[in-house]
Parts: sequence; structure tokens; C-alpha cells
Amino acid sequence: MGHKIHPKGIRLGYIEDWVSKWFNLKKMPDFIEEDYKIRQYIKNKKLKLALISKIIIERPGNYLRIGICTARPGIVIGKGGQGIEQLKIQIESITKKKTFLNVLEVKHPEIDAQLVSENISFQLEKQMAFRRVIKKAIEKAINIGKAKGIKVMLSGRIGGAEIARSEWVKSGRIPLQTFRANIDYGFSEAKTTMGKIGVKVWIFKGELFMKKSLHELFNEAKRNNNSKSTKSNKN
Repeated sequence: MGHKIHPKGIRLGYIEDWVSKWFNLKKMPDFIEEDYKIRQYIKNKKLKLALISKIIIERPGNYLRIGICTARPGIVIGKGGQGIEQLKIQIESITKKKTFLNVLEVKHPEIDAQLVSENISFQLEKQMAFRRVIKKAIEKAINIGKAKGIKVMLSGRIGGAEIARSEWVKSGRIPLQTFRANIDYGFSEAKTTMGKIGVKVWIFKGELFMKKSLHELFNEAKRNNNSKSTKSNKN
């Protein structure tokens, strides 16, 4: 049996950060439910077409700080900032707390795993050929040059088949067991006429060598000191 674990959950506190940044044991159930309602309202009701990657919720005190990561910030902000002001009022009516909103732009949605999975599910709902959709998504991610590997997996009644199955396509490296590997993960569901099809996407964006970077800085400083000493000796 394989031991499956969430690729972001296993890296929390190492190279990944939490999307809900608060801690309160007494009010934890209420806060979890409130966070869920906020995310559902923003992503599935208010801003369906804004291509939202993730929503970060912070509770530093008696107020909320919400960061919306989106590929279309203009839709979230609206004309003259009216859209974001209305959203702020509506969230405050739900939570009964003062709210501050920050809009963060996703510059490369082609290598954002959540947005890629949602794009694939959207095209599957339009009854497009699943192999063509997957190949296009992989080509876009690789052509940008910032993705070193990508894997896409579909599960369900793919292509209207009577028996559900899983199919996946991979390009490049996906080192899932390497903690320092920066692997972005996204999941979405395509609601087709034949049933739901699950879409999972893994995108490998490189390895984070913190020790290596510090070592390089140390070596550079050492080289600079050596060059200065040699110049002073020559003089």
C-alpha cells in the first residue's frame, strides 16, 4: 500500500506557509467554520471569474486581514475600487468584524497548480478531449521555463466511459519525497453530464537550498576579503 500525504501539508513550517494564520484553542471550531464560509463566499459566489488561486486569512486581533491571490486583480478591485469596497462590506456583515482586504496578483497563472486544475476542469465541462486539454496545460507550463516538472491526473468517468478510471500524464521531474522541493499542488472537480471528474495537478518549481545560499554568501565574502588583502600586499 502506498502512503499518500498532501504535498503542501508535509512541507508546512519548512518551505510552505499556512493559509489561515491564527491560533485560538477555545474559538477554533468557530474560526474554522468562519474561514470556510469566507472562502466559499469569495471564490464560489462573489468572484467566480476572478481566477483566485488561494485566500489567506489572518486574525491578529479583533479584526480580519484577508489576502486574495488572483490572476485577474481588476475584477476583484472593480472600477475605482468599488468592487473591493462592496466585498469588504459583505464580509463584515458575515463575520461581524472589521476587515482589511489585500489583492495579490498571480503573475504566471500557467504555473499555478490550482489555477491549472480549475482551467482543465472548466474545459472538461465543455466536453473537450481530455488528452488535448492535458497536453496544452503541460506545454504552457513548460514553455514559460519556470516549471521543471508537471504531473496531471484525472479520476472518474473520463470521456464518458461507463467504468471510472484514473489517467495521468507527466513531464519532467516531480520529487514528491524531497522536502526542499517547491511543489505546488492543486485540486478541482469538473461537473460533467456523466458525473464528477477529479483533477489533480503537481508542478515542480525547483529546490530551495537555504544552506547552499548562505554558503555561497560566505564564500563570496571570503573571496572579497582575499582580493582586498592581495591588493593591499601589492601596494
